Amino acid sequence: MVRKRFRYQNPTPKIISVGGVNKWYVQYRNAEGKKRSKTLGLESKMTASQLQAAVSAILAPINAGLTQTRTRSYTIENYVETVFIPVQRRGWKGSSAITAIQQIRFHLTSELGNRPLEKIQREELQLLLDRKAECLSQSVVGHLRWFLNAIFKLAVSEGIVPFNPAAELIVPKKCRPGRESQVLASEQVEAYFSALELRELVAARLALIEGMRPGEFLARKWPDMHPEVICIPTRVYRGEFDTPKNGKARESAMSDGTWRALLELRKTALDPNGFVFASEAGDTPISRDNLWRRYMKPALDKVGLGWATFQVLRRTNASLSHKAGVDPKVSADQRGHGLGVSMEHYTQSDSKQKREAVRKLESALIPKPRKRSA
Repeated sequence: MVRKRFRYQNPTPKIISVGGVNKWYVQYRNAEGKKRSKTLGLESKMTASQLQAAVSAILAPINAGLTQTRTRSYTIENYVETVFIPVQRRGWKGSSAITAIQQIRFHLTSELGNRPLEKIQREELQLLLDRKAECLSQSVVGHLRWFLNAIFKLAVSEGIVPFNPAAELIVPKKCRPGRESQVLASEQVEAYFSALELRELVAARLALIEGMRPGEFLARKWPDMHPEVICIPTRVYRGEFDTPKNGKARESAMSDGTWRALLELRKTALDPNGFVFASEAGDTPISRDNLWRRYMKPALDKVGLGWATFQVLRRTNASLSHKAGVDPKVSADQRGHGLGVSMEHYTQSDSKQKREAVRKLESALIPKPRKRSA
């Protein structure tokens, strides 16, 4: 008798109340294809990894007997490079992909690369995170935990491994302290701006006053710039254009001082429809690293402010906006950030509010020029 062919089974356990007590149970098909269910244990007593192990113990013999069985065995490195990264690239933006792949290769596959995927156990992965915590910040270790969970979650869904050993990994409390977040003090802003030439001044203002990301203002062409608003349909990262980081086009309010500086800069533009920050070739924008390392940092080092990168300027925007009394939601919308799911999806600041936000911050930072007496 030829056995009927069934799909690989990976059911999700559910909770059932028995006599007022919540218990985990799972539904599946046995080797003959008949529906079955089994109670696994008390909800309050089972962790996610224990739950997966219990399901695996029931289904592993059944899945192993399928007429279509898995014939390929992967190492961590092989699975990550040939399956996981290609799958994730569909959702990662360019900058996210570069950072993520670097972290995975340097911290994970470099140490686990030759290990067979199905041989990896939770204890081994937890010890890896414990070692990484000695030299990496909590944020980076948290990313590594997410990557491990995502790798094995995908492998489980494809029937490569019976359960996810990374589901219950813990980010150690004692990670290496991260770098202290620096911001410019309000009295340092004028010195920062004064140290820069016109083009670099405009870039600094767009980052600090308008709160824009470097990839957003470097991708702007002159038709995107208006007296009260900046249209941001794209961003650029290492020469590649994409949608803004939050995945949608947006508008940023323009302060009066930045608009005046832009008008001066436009007088030097070779192409009225070209990039505001054009490269020497003219048909592409200058790169962020080139603008910072060749033009901005050397000038700022002379006044002791070379540490204040574009990231510091954006952080300063958030800090000083709060200090100036700008509404947090309006400030976040101006920078293209979110304050949480409800605020992000159901509340939007209009252009008038955002315009008032940048005017208020500019007034708090930069004194108006005194009128000369006759």
